[in-house]
Amino acid sequence: MLFNSFAFLIFFPIVTIGYYLLPYKQRWWWLLAASCWFYMAFVPVYILILGFTIAVDYVAGILIDRSEGRKRKWWLVASIVANVGVLAFFKYFNFLNQSIATVVRGAGLPYDVPDLGILLPIGLSFHTFQSLSYTIEVYRKHQPPERKLGVFALYVMFYPQLVAGPIERPGNLLKQLGMRFDPGYDKIAHGLRQMAWGFFKKLVIADRCAAIVDMVYANPSQHDGWSALVATYLFALQIYCDFSGYTDIAIGAARCMGFELMVNFRTPFMSGSISEFWSRWHISLSSWFRDYLYIPLGGNKVPVPRWYFNLFIVFLISGLWHGANWTYVLWGALHGVYLIAAIVFKPMWTKLFGSVKARWYRWVNVIVTFHLVFVGWVLFRAESIGHVKLIFSKWLGINDAGRSLGHLINEVKPGVFVITIAMALLFFVIDPWVDKWIKREVKLPSKRFDYAFQAALVVACLLFGFYGKTMFIYFQF
Repeated sequence: MLFNSFAFLIFFPIVTIGYYLLPYKQRWWWLLAASCWFYMAFVPVYILILGFTIAVDYVAGILIDRSEGRKRKWWLVASIVANVGVLAFFKYFNFLNQSIATVVRGAGLPYDVPDLGILLPIGLSFHTFQSLSYTIEVYRKHQPPERKLGVFALYVMFYPQLVAGPIERPGNLLKQLGMRFDPGYDKIAHGLRQMAWGFFKKLVIADRCAAIVDMVYANPSQHDGWSALVATYLFALQIYCDFSGYTDIAIGAARCMGFELMVNFRTPFMSGSISEFWSRWHISLSSWFRDYLYIPLGGNKVPVPRWYFNLFIVFLISGLWHGANWTYVLWGALHGVYLIAAIVFKPMWTKLFGSVKARWYRWVNVIVTFHLVFVGWVLFRAESIGHVKLIFSKWLGINDAGRSLGHLINEVKPGVFVITIAMALLFFVIDPWVDKWIKREVKLPSKRFDYAFQAALVVACLLFGFYGKTMFIYFQF
């Protein structure tokens, strides 16, 4: 079920009200049933895949707790193999098959293995990682095993963050599933406020930008360099508002029932370095890779060449996690190179600018960081390596043939283009302040202002929102 659908407008109040009306000890099954219904609204049969991984990890958690020595490790390995195996089969089989076919046929040899005609289950990468964090934490003795299968299933399937995160840890969400929450005006109002901001991001900003971005990136050869540049700027805004908008709706919906999910974004485009960007962007994923891959590899507590390798391999895998396409692999590799280059050149940079404390210097770093990330978004959005090369060549004026920016504006319609740009600029101005307000790091002047702002968000969604069955970008991962 999509958050931006009429069905969700009915689903959300029914589930929330029903949650509070039920006796405390009966609430878990209500949420589990609602989460199953929510997920089955996409492709019903794929709930069987979720059921398989849930059963495996539930049993593995109990057996890890009961075992000692090598047996503990083998049960953990069984959990990892089962989860990664399912993910690899559905998400990466065709990618690997096509890559092998290209190499083999390039060598002049026959290769006739067909691709699988299957759809990728919605949000498979997210709930796979969430389930894995449970068995790893049980193995590390940081988390006791959950004895109730239904409660563990709810931990994996909790509907607000089931499809696109945040990727929760058992120490946070699983613990809360055993708590009693009573209805309260403050938390419900806070949750609805964050949901309104999330809907504004998705409907008014992300989906408006998508109309222009999709037009250019679907066929970049038909557009000139300026059109490709504008489309990429808008995609940077689209992906942030689309993904963080989903997160805001998820956190807000959970908060209305008393649950607190982890923060997943902290105004990432205000980052002054690539390292800072990754501490602000998709925090639940970057912290997952840090805790379960980077640190086990040795982190930075190893010789310098190995440290660079650890950084690079983590971001390479992060790129592959995002999608079964070489463009995502290159995107991850690029960010790995960025971080390694920052470490290599840090002594020189510190020597030249370490004493500069002026505000302008911070803004220079923010602008430079934004554009380094901006280059990577081309790899993230382009449909193929060929399209990546074409877009870069158009930027450089090497291959600038195609329809002009003026033609793109007319194709989109001038009024729509102007509203999109105006909304984008408005968002850049208010986002840093609203983000702090949503997280309660700043206070509003008054409750009247609070109500007026929320009303303005609702009116903006009604007047300027794009409506339809538009998927969230991260659903494909």
